[in-house]
Amino acid sequence: MNASGDVEHPILDLLLLTTHHLHQEKQFVHTDGTSAACAQVARLCAHVASDYPALWPEAIRALVVHSARWTPAMRSALNAAGDAKRARAQLVRRYGFGVPAFDRALRSANDALTLIAQGTLRPFRKGKIREMHIHELPWPRSVLESLGETAVQLRVTLSYFVEPNPARRGWKKRHRYQSHALRFEVKGQLESVEELCKRLNKQALDEEEERPSTTADDRWYLGDHARNRGSLHSDVWTGTAADLAARGVVVVFPVSGGGKIFLLATAATWKARATH
Repeated sequence: MNASGDVEHPILDLLLLTTHHLHQEKQFVHTDGTSAACAQVARLCAHVASDYPALWPEAIRALVVHSARWTPAMRSALNAAGDAKRARAQLVRRYGFGVPAFDRALRSANDALTLIAQGTLRPFRKGKIREMHIHELPWPRSVLESLGETAVQLRVTLSYFVEPNPARRGWKKRHRYQSHALRFEVKGQLESVEELCKRLNKQALDEEEERPSTTADDRWYLGDHARNRGSLHSDVWTGTAADLAARGVVVVFPVSGGGKIFLLATAATWKARATH
């Protein structure tokens, strides 16, 4: 604060130093805010792309988000929101998914208990759902079952790029920009894969027709309302190890259109959450 009691901004000691774009006039300049954040996350993405050249841009984007965690200060505001999913949605709009971690982003791709899947989905034919991707999580079910009531988490991140929607497409909302929207869902504890697919067919139709969903699982931290926005969806399910053992199937399904997708799912115990 200055002598008048006002907060001075910017505080030079807290800014990043970078090269000036007109180097003949000035060599260095301070940067902050989104300008500095974009440069830092671009550096992180470049390191991931260098270590894993086979990954698509969708995959690199998802790995960065999958590595993010909220800081204690952010979590204090999130905790103040209680269990209200709509309140959490507003806080995610403020903080995003938290601060990404370089080491965690790289480890998620090589040595964490993680499923990484990237592929192309063509979901519609003559206005009807034709394709969805079913991924079986390769975890040791017997080990999870032996943990019984131990608290565990499953984190799922789905990333794809939005493409423009031609006005001649002829759907209900023919002038909306997004040509396709994808969602992910995890199999229920007592649900077969066939029953899951039937449920998702109905869920996709309900969302297209803007009917409220009646199949929400309250153990997702954000839930459908907060995570199903845009083209990047990430959420954390918390429950018992025995319950999670029977949920080893993640499905990516469309609610309209189609395109390239990237899915990343990580399972970890509650205590190990900060290091996985």
